[in-house]
Amino acid sequence: MCPEPDKPEVAFIGRSNVGKSSLINALLKSKDAAKISGTPGKTQVINHFLIENSWYMVDLPGYGYARVSQTERVKWEKMVKNYLANRRSLVYLMVLIDSRIPPQKSDLEFVHYAGKNGIPFVLVFTKADKQSVAKTKSTIQEFSDKLLETWEELPPIITTSARSGLGRDEVLDVIALGLESFDAQKG
Repeated sequence: MCPEPDKPEVAFIGRSNVGKSSLINALLKSKDAAKISGTPGKTQVINHFLIENSWYMVDLPGYGYARVSQTERVKWEKMVKNYLANRRSLVYLMVLIDSRIPPQKSDLEFVHYAGKNGIPFVLVFTKADKQSVAKTKSTIQEFSDKLLETWEELPPIITTSARSGLGRDEVLDVIALGLESFDAQKG
């Protein structure tokens, strides 16, 4: 059950095991705000974290592979798409992409869904500390090239590492801009 949409929300989504919980914990400077698991599909509900009593960081269930039934995955997808379509307090969606792997069909489909539905989002490439800078740049370029086959311009892109803190300030800066725009619309 979601709280009243009276505070701005920044949601995080990505394929299962993309590092979503790790990034949320790094942003919050907490070890266990979001539960981390080596098993794909740990997040099964929409989790709201109230930040400074003024906004919510939202952990959405992942898409793609998870060790759950097809029925359960369909239920998650419906829940997430309902949230994204109807949550008027959503200011940004952080779409997390694993920087270590080539563009995945599920990631590309989700990004196209977000773009087509006018959901303001940022691409956040995770796990950059687990490979060379050159490999990370190459993967991001490959993903960008795939998008530019059908997109006129790219969404904002941030490279992150929950372990090293890379990209943390950039993500927080984007969140701050979203919160400001929400306050400006209300005021």
